[in-house]
Amino acid sequence: MLYIKNDSTNPRFNLALEEYVTKNIDADDTIVILWQNAPSVIIGRFQNTVEEINSEYIEKNNINVVRRITGGGAVYHDLGNLNFSFIEKTGSDNIDFRKYNDRIVKALAKFGIKAEHNSRNDIAIDGKKFSGNAQYIYKGKVLHHGTLLYNSNLEDVQGALKVKPEKFTSKAVKSVRSRVTNIIDYMEKPVAIEEFKEALLFSLFDEKPLAQYELSAADLEKINKLMEEKYNTWEWNYGSSPAFNIAKSERFPCGMIDVRLDVEKGIIKNVKIYGDFFTSQNIEDLERTILGNKFERETMSKVLSAVDIGKYFSGLTEEEFLNFLFY
Repeated sequence: MLYIKNDSTNPRFNLALEEYVTKNIDADDTIVILWQNAPSVIIGRFQNTVEEINSEYIEKNNINVVRRITGGGAVYHDLGNLNFSFIEKTGSDNIDFRKYNDRIVKALAKFGIKAEHNSRNDIAIDGKKFSGNAQYIYKGKVLHHGTLLYNSNLEDVQGALKVKPEKFTSKAVKSVRSRVTNIIDYMEKPVAIEEFKEALLFSLFDEKPLAQYELSAADLEKINKLMEEKYNTWEWNYGSSPAFNIAKSERFPCGMIDVRLDVEKGIIKNVKIYGDFFTSQNIEDLERTILGNKFERETMSKVLSAVDIGKYFSGLTEEEFLNFLFY
């Protein structure tokens, strides 16, 4: 494994760094990055930002809002949260969370912490989530990253995110607090997050000397350029959401799927797919496939027969997707 040291707490730079390394650094070994963000809400790639955040709380507390390139739901970061990234060649477009989460579970066991990979691809202790994970597939490579709530302010976790009823069966405050936890509460001997970070890194490298990958000045220049042109822009982080006259949303095993359609005289004139689902495909390709067709089941069945819905929404069948759209 190779370690890229990153001391930045700027979420825009950190997300640009991940994307740049994934797309431009050709390494045969797995690249590991451990990093922290100043208070931020990090939005999933396919989510509608304004529907995921508590804007008043965000503005009052000067919290950053930045979109990432991976799917999944919105998460809160602060300096009590440690993020990890694994970037490596896989030669496949299959999404495999357990492979990477098991590395974290194994490392935490050395701290006396019994963590487990849960059914939603997160990592939990005693049924309480402390690590949300997501992946991005790019030309035979994978970016797998996740959060580690070590000593985060859980009041900000609940305050910054606008929790939808579909995500929790009880009221937001109670359900969020009951479902997330901090790692430090389970440490046999609690330490500062910097010490935890160093010990975790040591464990990930199987207690062997670190092999570091040094970014060049040219690399850093390109990362900063990507940050300015993408992650610093309103267009990427919020985007303009058109008015839709049909909205369908439902939670499936793969996550929440939210489809907005603008239909004029029976023809789909605009389509946008939101949600916290994970996918190995480009969701914009599916939107383009749907666009311009009649909004009727028979037509959509023919259109969708040319694509593999299960690859866009892991495990979902064409029949299930059609029932979702029309019933």
